[in-house]
Amino acid sequence: MTTQNPLVPLPAPAARIATLAGAAAALAGTFLPWTWTSEFPGDLTVTGYPGGLQVLTLSGAVLTLLFTLTGYGIPGLRWLTPGGTNSPVRLLALAVLGTTGYAMGAISYELGGVVNLEPGAWVSGIGALVAVIASLALPSDVALPAEGPEPTGWQRFRNSLAAPSAPRARALPGWAEILVIAGAFGLALYIFTYGIDIPTEDSEQFIGFLITAVLAFTALTRAGLIARITALTSKHRNVTLTAALVAAFCFPFTQDTAEYALIGANILIFATVALGLNVVVGLAGLLDLGYVAFLGVGAYTAALVSGAPLSAIGVQFPFWAAVLTGAVVSLIFGVLIGAPTLRLRGDYLAIVTLGFGEIFRVTVNNLNGNSGPDLTNGSQGIPSIPDLNLFGIDFGLTHELGPFTLSRPANYYLLMLVVTAVVVLVFRRSGDSRIGRAWVAIREDETAATAMGINAFRLKLLAFALGATLAGLAGTVQAHVNYTVTPEQYQFAGSVPPNSAFLLAAVILGGMGTLSGPFVGAALLYLIPAKLQFMQDYQLFLFGIALVLLMRFRPEGLVADRRKQLEFHETDQLDVPKPRKPDETDAGIAKAGA
Repeated sequence: MTTQNPLVPLPAPAARIATLAGAAAALAGTFLPWTWTSEFPGDLTVTGYPGGLQVLTLSGAVLTLLFTLTGYGIPGLRWLTPGGTNSPVRLLALAVLGTTGYAMGAISYELGGVVNLEPGAWVSGIGALVAVIASLALPSDVALPAEGPEPTGWQRFRNSLAAPSAPRARALPGWAEILVIAGAFGLALYIFTYGIDIPTEDSEQFIGFLITAVLAFTALTRAGLIARITALTSKHRNVTLTAALVAAFCFPFTQDTAEYALIGANILIFATVALGLNVVVGLAGLLDLGYVAFLGVGAYTAALVSGAPLSAIGVQFPFWAAVLTGAVVSLIFGVLIGAPTLRLRGDYLAIVTLGFGEIFRVTVNNLNGNSGPDLTNGSQGIPSIPDLNLFGIDFGLTHELGPFTLSRPANYYLLMLVVTAVVVLVFRRSGDSRIGRAWVAIREDETAATAMGINAFRLKLLAFALGATLAGLAGTVQAHVNYTVTPEQYQFAGSVPPNSAFLLAAVILGGMGTLSGPFVGAALLYLIPAKLQFMQDYQLFLFGIALVLLMRFRPEGLVADRRKQLEFHETDQLDVPKPRKPDETDAGIAKAGA
C-alpha cells in the first residue's frame, strides 16, 4: 500500500502549467537588466543580451521547461526522462531559484541594498519561486509507504526528489552509441571550459555556476540520463577512453590566455598523482599518508639532472632520461620504504607513511650545505629549471598552430596529457590483471587472501612500488612546469594542492578503485580553491565539512563501482530474498535434516 500526497495541495495539471509559467518568466527576466551599474561582475545591465549569472539562470530555465514538457508525453522528449519524471523538474527549478536568489543577494550586498535591483531580477526571481512552489505540487516519482508513522515534511520533501531506476535502454546501432558517447564528452568539455574560463575575480559567477551545475547534474541523474550514459561507456570502454583523451586534448585550443591553461596542466598533474595513489589505496587498500613525498622525489631528481644552474650535480639529461631517472629513483624509495613497513596494517601503516612524508620534507630542507650535504639548496629549493626542448620544440615559447596559439602552459599541458595516458594505461591493465584481482582480494580481507595462497607482502610491495613510480613520473613534469621545487610544496596538508591530504581526499571523493574517480576528485579539489580565493583562509574548514557530508550521504564517492555501491547500500540490492516466516514444511525439513 503506497501514497503519493504532494507537498503543495494543487492539482497536477495546474501545477505543471504553473511550473511552465514560472520557468518562462525566469527565462524572460534574463533578457532584462538585473542592476543599473556594471560594477557587479558579468555586466547585468544590458537589455536583450544575458551575461554572467543571467546565462546560468537562462540555462536552468530552459532545462526546466524541457523536463516539465516531458510530463505531457510529447514525442521527441520522452528520451529525457527514462527514470524519474517530476523529481528532475523540482531539482532544476531549485537550481534556477538558487542561482537567481544568490545573484539578487550578491547584488544587494555588494552594491548596498535591494534598491540596486532592476525589474529583470525581480521577474526572474519571482518566476523561479513560482516554478519551485508549483513543482512541489507535482506527484512524487517514488511513493511513500502507507504503513508506519506519518512521514514528516522533511521526509516527504526528500522523497519528492527521489526517482526510480531507469530501465534497460533499447539497443542502438554501434555507430549511434559511439556518437552519443562523443556528444557527452563534448558537452562535458564545454561545461568544464565555461567554468574554468570564469575570471578569478568574478567569484560570484563561479558560485552560481557551482549551484547550477550540481543541481542540474543531480536532476539528470534522477531522470536516468546519467545511468544511460554510464551503461554506454561501460559497453564501449575503449571508445570512452579515446573520447576522453580527445576531449582533454582539445582543451588548450579553447583557451586564449595562459592562466587557465596552467590551471588545466596543474589539474592533470594532481589527477595523475591521485591515480597513482589509487593503486595503493583504492586497489590494494594500503593507507598511505605520505604519498606526496614520491612526487617530490621525482621532481627533485628531475631538477638535479635537467641542467638547473643551482643543481649540485651539474648535469643535463635529455627529457626521456630525466623521466626515467625520476621514475626509477622514486621506485627505489618506494621499495626501501615499503619493504620494512608493509608488514604493518591499518593505522600503524598510516602513521609510518606519514612519518616518511615528513622525513622527506625535513631532509631536503636540511641538505643545504650547513645542516647536511649541499644537494637540494635547503629551503630555497632548486630554481630556474630550464624549459624542455623536445624534437626541436621549445616548451617555453609560444607556438602558432594554424588559427590557434599554444602558450607555455598549453605546451606542458599536452606533454602532461601524454604522461597521464601512460599512467591510465598502466592503471587499467594492472587493475584488470591477475595481480589487480589479488590486490582487491587483499584489500577486502588480507587474512582470507593469504589463506588462498596469495603472497600478500610481495603484492603489497609491488603496489607500493608501482604507485611511487607513477608519482615520480608526474613529478618530473611538475618540476619543469613550476620552474622550481621547494620543500614546502610537499607537505602532508596545506592550502595549495597537491599534498598528501588532498591527494587522499581526491581518491576518496572521486571513488576508490575507479579509473575516472581520481580525475573528478582532483579537478574539483583544485579548481574550486583556485576560483574561490577569497575563501582561502577557511579552505581547510570547508574542506573538512565537505568530507563529512560526503561520508554521510555518498560514502562510496562520486564515481563508485558496483562493489562499493553494494557495500554501502546493501538494502538497495534487488537480489536479496524476502524474509518469510517458517512454516510446518520448514520445520519438517529441519527435523529430517537433523
